[in-house]
Amino acid sequence: MPRNLSQIAFGERSYIVDAPSEAGAESKDQEIQFDIETIFRAQYERVARVIAKVVRDPARAEELAVEVFLKLWRNQQAQSHKTQGWLYCAAVRMGVDELRRQTRRTRYERLFGFGDGVRTPEEILTTTEEQERVRLVLGVINRRHAELLLLRSDDFSYDEVASALDLNPASIGTLLSRAQQAFRKEYIKRYGAQ
Repeated sequence: MPRNLSQIAFGERSYIVDAPSEAGAESKDQEIQFDIETIFRAQYERVARVIAKVVRDPARAEELAVEVFLKLWRNQQAQSHKTQGWLYCAAVRMGVDELRRQTRRTRYERLFGFGDGVRTPEEILTTTEEQERVRLVLGVINRRHAELLLLRSDDFSYDEVASALDLNPASIGTLLSRAQQAFRKEYIKRYGAQ
C-alpha cells in the first residue's frame, strides 16, 4: 500500500510526516471526544436539576432535559470542548421558556375561563364578548402582527415562528413586541383601557 510521506527539514533535522494517517487520527479523536451517550449519562441529572429549579416540576424538568440533549445532538457547533457550558445555558433557557409558557397558559385559561368551576351565564357572556373583541382586533391590525401573536399564543418557539413566517429568528422578539404594542394600541382605541 503506497504511503504519502512528506519530508520537512528544519535546520539540520528532518521530520517525516504521514499526512493522511495524522488527519485520520485527528478526525477519529474528534469522533471519540464527542460521545453523546457518555455526556448524557454524566450531565443529565445536573441539567434536570437546573431546569427543575426554574419550573418547580421535577417530572417536566426531566422531559425538558431530554429536549436539551436532543438539541445538543442536532447542533454540531455545540459539540466541542465547551459542551458543558452550552448544556447549562440551554437548560436555563429551556426552563425559562417553559416558565413563560406556563404563565401564558395560565393567563389564557383565566381569560377564557378554563379550569373554573361552574360559570354563570354572565361570566360566559363576558368571556364570549372578550373573545369577540380579541378576534376583531386581530382582524384589524397588520396581518403579520396577527400571525406573530397567534403563533406565539399557540406556544410556538421563536425558531418555529421564524420558520413558519420565513423570518430571521433573531428578529422575532422585536417583531413580537411590536405586534403586542399594535394589538394593545388598537384594543385601547376601540374598547378603552380596562
